[in-house]
Amino acid sequence: MEFIDKKALNSSEKKALFRLWNREYPSNLAYEKESGLEQYLDSLGQAHHCLVYDQKEIKGWWVDFDREGERWFAMILDESIQGKGLGSVLIQKAKDTNDYLLGWVIDHANYRKRDGSRYRSPKDFYLKNGFSVLEEERLELDFLSAVKIKWHK
Repeated sequence: MEFIDKKALNSSEKKALFRLWNREYPSNLAYEKESGLEQYLDSLGQAHHCLVYDQKEIKGWWVDFDREGERWFAMILDESIQGKGLGSVLIQKAKDTNDYLLGWVIDHANYRKRDGSRYRSPKDFYLKNGFSVLEEERLELDFLSAVKIKWHK
């Protein structure tokens, strides 16, 4: 596996991320068109991306970014590389360059991926990596229910 840090993604990386996003995130978060993901990426302030390559194929993605004066993150790992410590490597890389990180994590098993399989909550993974769950801060939208998580030095 190779980890590549970038400030911006090129068009082929965006296409690969679009496929990874729609394959691994719950179907209710899927983008119908690449332009939707591109709009999301363009909205991220001071973004720092880290791509995980395996045999020249993108298998993972991390981004930390500024939103409303706070440092947030998002991460996706292909199911084939989950449970191998690579997500923890990405988190440690981010911890080395940030004082704190915020994110939203789905904390239930009510969603399905596009292939019909159940989306597994990564909440325990984040707890294992030193994040705290802020139970009183939830994101409740028509298409998404998630809890806020935080890590700080």
